[in-house]
This record gives sequence, C-alpha cells and structure tokens, in this order.
Amino acid sequence: QLQASGGGLVQAGDSLRLSCAASGRPFSSYLLGWFRQAPGREREFVAAITWNGGYRAYTDSAKGRFTISRDNAKNTVYLQMNSLKPEDTAVYFCAARAQSDVQRFVNSYQYWGQGTLVTVSS
Repeated sequence: QLQASGGGLVQAGDSLRLSCAASGRPFSSYLLGWFRQAPGREREFVAAITWNGGYRAYTDSAKGRFTISRDNAKNTVYLQMNSLKPEDTAVYFCAARAQSDVQRFVNSYQYWGQGTLVTVSS
C-alpha cells in the first residue's frame, strides 16, 4: 500500500514536499516513482529513484526544480518541488516497481498510491 500526502494550493514560485509512505511489501528494494496527471491529460512520469538512491531520473520539466529522495528506514519516498509553476498543477501519484530497472512508463509500475492534488496559482 502506498499513501501519498503533502499536496495543497500554493502560488507560483513556492515550494512543496510530497511524501509517500509504503507498507505491506518490501518496498525498500523497489524502484519508486512519482507521476502526475493534469485535468484532461494522461498520467505522466515525473521522477524515479532506485532502491538505494544511487540513480534518479527526471522528466525534463522537473530537472533542476524537483528532487526525489527516499528513506528506506521509514519506507517513504519524497518529492521536493521548488519554483513551482501553474503548469505543475496536477494530481501527483507515487508508484512502485518490483523490478530494479528504471522505467518511465505508467504500465511498468505495479503499485500505486491514491494521489495528492497540487494546485499552483499564478
């Protein structure tokens, strides 16, 4: 089970940190990722991190602004989002993939959280 939290309403330029608590499976060994879905759009990849944090991948729009991290002792993955823009407005989902290879496709992740809404006003 994955439980995302930390969303909210912020202004452009503000920061938010999303958290996703995992339980019920050995998520400490899983690839963990963040995706987002804006109204009327498909769910898209944002970032992913390997089990030991040794490799992190980002979508181009997140590079330099977002940072994914994880704390395996707490079974939690984070997404620090800085310099937020109105186009970052979306429901953000955390996801887990049992295989270790980094993937950016929605269908590559077996486990999903319920999503947390991020709204960035201009």
